[in-house]
Amino acid sequence: MAEVILTDQNFEQEVLKEESLPVLVDFWATWCGPCKALAPIIEELANENNGKVKVGKLEVDQNPITAGQFSVMSIPTIGIFVKGEMKKQMVGLQSKDKITSELKEFVK
Repeated sequence: MAEVILTDQNFEQEVLKEESLPVLVDFWATWCGPCKALAPIIEELANENNGKVKVGKLEVDQNPITAGQFSVMSIPTIGIFVKGEMKKQMVGLQSKDKITSELKEFVK
């Protein structure tokens, strides 16, 4: 499953109202080097966890309302949401193993 492109307009529907799956959100920006390094890892996680985790990407410069709502001050930031609540937040470039480990407690 490809990543869902998240915006200020669809974030509530795609993330906060998602009841059946945990949602991993990549808060990123086009000018951010570490974000570019993280992108292929996020894509791999989306493909490997198809049906178990919804994966979305939110470009913070184009969607400042949502980024501000969750106090995203540094990017990349990864948020793991369960039933509309951010349960984990990881700031900075993370390894695939670290993200997978953090996701484990939320994946059924």
